[in-house]
Amino acid sequence: MAYRLRVAEVIAETAEAHSLVLAVPPELSATFSYLPGQYLTVLVPHGSGSVARSYSLSSSPHTDTNPKITIKRVRDGQASNWLCDHVQAGDELELLPPAGEFTPGSLDDDLLLLAGGSGITPVMAIIKSVLAHGHGRLALVYANRDESSIIFAGELAELGRRHGDRLRVTHWLDHERGAPDPGALAAVVTPWAGLMAYICGPEPFVAIAREALQEAGVPHDRVRVERFAFEQVRTADATLEVELDGQTHRLAWPTGTRMLDVVIEAGLNPPFSCRQGHCGACACRLLSGEVEMINNEILEEEDFAEGYVLACQSVARSEHVSVTYY
Repeated sequence: MAYRLRVAEVIAETAEAHSLVLAVPPELSATFSYLPGQYLTVLVPHGSGSVARSYSLSSSPHTDTNPKITIKRVRDGQASNWLCDHVQAGDELELLPPAGEFTPGSLDDDLLLLAGGSGITPVMAIIKSVLAHGHGRLALVYANRDESSIIFAGELAELGRRHGDRLRVTHWLDHERGAPDPGALAAVVTPWAGLMAYICGPEPFVAIAREALQEAGVPHDRVRVERFAFEQVRTADATLEVELDGQTHRLAWPTGTRMLDVVIEAGLNPPFSCRQGHCGACACRLLSGEVEMINNEILEEEDFAEGYVLACQSVARSEHVSVTYY
C-alpha cells in the first residue's frame, strides 16, 4: 500500500544528487519506522500510471528526526531526473513503506564498508547509526570520479573529525588513481579483511569490490551486497498467481514490492532464508509473465533456462505473473 508524504526539504548534495527530507505525520510514524540501510520506493507519475524506483534512506533513525532519501541522476532515467528537476519543498510524493535487508546485525560490530557513487546512501545511514548508537569501528572505502562528485563530503569529513578513533574514511578518486580494479582495491581493504563487509553501488563497482574482497581473503558468507541496478520497475500494479502447498492463489502484487513479500503478506508459507539472493531457498519456477531480479548470487544459466527465479529478489515487469513452487 502506498502513502502520500510531504517533502519538508530538498538538499542539493552535488550537481547530480539531491536529498529529499520527508515529513511523516504521527499516525504514520510506525508505518515509516526503519532500520539503517533500508530503502523507500517512490511512485513517480509517468503517463497514465507511474514508475517505481527504490531509493536508500541516507538518514539514521538514531540521529535524524525525519527520514531522508538521496537520489542521483541516471542518464535518461525517468524517475531520478523527474525527482531532481521537479520536486520542491511542500510537494507530496507517493511512497511505499521502508523495506530491505541491507542492515547490520548489530551496531556494535566492526564493519568494512565499500561504496561506489550513490551507493554511499545506505552506508551513510549505517555509519551514523553505529557511531551514535553502537560501539563498532568502521572502515569506509568510497569510490567517485573526483572531489565534486563525493556525496556527503562535508558530513563524512565532520564525522571523521568527531570519531577519528572509530571511523576511517578512504576516498578512491578515479581522476587520481584511475577506475578501481580488483587488485588495487584488494590492497586497500586488506587491513580490514577480518571484518564483515558491506558493498553498495552500481553493478560494475559491486563486481570489482566482490573480487577485491575475495583476493583480500574475506569469506563469501561475510559479504553483504546492495546493488543499484535499474531505474524502472513497472507502470502499474500486477497480479501474481502462485502454486504452493497444493493450492493456487491469485494475489494482488503492489508496485515496487518483491514477490516473496507479496506471498508472505497474503498469509502463505513460502520457503525462504537469507532474503538477499544468496542462498536459493526461495527459488520458484516462472510459468508466465516477466520479472526482474534485483540481486542474484546463486542461480546459474541452466537454472534460468528452466525458468527459476528468486522470489525474494523478483519484481514484476508484466501485468500478470504466474509461478510454482513445485
